[in-house]
Amino acid sequence: MTAPLSTRYTRLLGIEHPIVQEGLGPFRTPKIAAAVSNAGGLGTVSMPGMPEDLRAGARTFRDHIEECASLTDRQFAVNIPVGVDAAGEVVEFTDVYIREVLAAREADAGLAAKLTVLTTSAGFPGPYIRMIKDAGMLHQHKVGSTRQAVKSAEAGVDVVLAAGFEMGGHAPASRMHTFVVVPSITEAVDVPVLLTGGARDGRTLAAALAMGADGVALGTRFILSTDNTDWHPRYLEALLAAREGDDVAFDGVYGPCRGLRNEASTALLEHAAPGDPTEAIRRKIESMQRAQTEGDTEHSLVMTGQVASAITELITIAEFVPGMAAEARKVLDALASGN
Repeated sequence: MTAPLSTRYTRLLGIEHPIVQEGLGPFRTPKIAAAVSNAGGLGTVSMPGMPEDLRAGARTFRDHIEECASLTDRQFAVNIPVGVDAAGEVVEFTDVYIREVLAAREADAGLAAKLTVLTTSAGFPGPYIRMIKDAGMLHQHKVGSTRQAVKSAEAGVDVVLAAGFEMGGHAPASRMHTFVVVPSITEAVDVPVLLTGGARDGRTLAAALAMGADGVALGTRFILSTDNTDWHPRYLEALLAAREGDDVAFDGVYGPCRGLRNEASTALLEHAAPGDPTEAIRRKIESMQRAQTEGDTEHSLVMTGQVASAITELITIAEFVPGMAAEARKVLDALASGN
């Protein structure tokens, strides 16, 4: 029997496997999140877009959280990007969504026992670190540079997600890749670190641990699962068909975004989005949602990491998560024994 793959991260959260589902908005993620948590990892419910009526968006987010809680008796997380305006101030949607999460936990002790982790990304979450901690949640923050990691850890963040530029969706503006940035971050901070960007199997989990990380976060790999029945099949088909070089980084919502090269992403590369910046962001999010809901993979933005080029089949999350951990353990044991 393979020994459990215990790390500082699994011990901090009390989960079985150091495997986390990345934020996968802006559409429905409760089923994926519950499946990952049920399999012994940590699932994540993502923020469902940015409608003009933010209160309505927050209610949808709460519905998704409650759906996830109904599908698992284990811990799960939520993911909320920190939007920052030109003056460096946190924009309204971040405040509304974070407060909605905390209110949901306060109103329901059973939900609070499951929803234990809040992940932030994009801008610095300084104004919310104490608020999240005081609510009794663990706070993870995604960064793209060693400087950001140190700043976050010193401010009190519990876990740092070290993001490489190969990741899908909102990629780091620093454009550093995991093989460079992860070892630098793990050397610079004392809190647990998760690698995000490029992980897809036990070998890549073993590699992350060898670089000093305490686990990995995966996005594209979990999109391409039989558990993901909410997203349009054509979206999954497009990712399965992707090959090396079919992805591209373009001007996204909070900085660079990575997705498939198609008419929509090419248009953003060739022309800046016109009009009010907030409206331009909303249009991009709506385009991402259309790809996920309607399957328009040519005229809408299709978020994916470079790892899609290496994935050729769907997995079942209940089998994949423990299998990934077991494979990583075997790889590490083989290296230690010289076999």
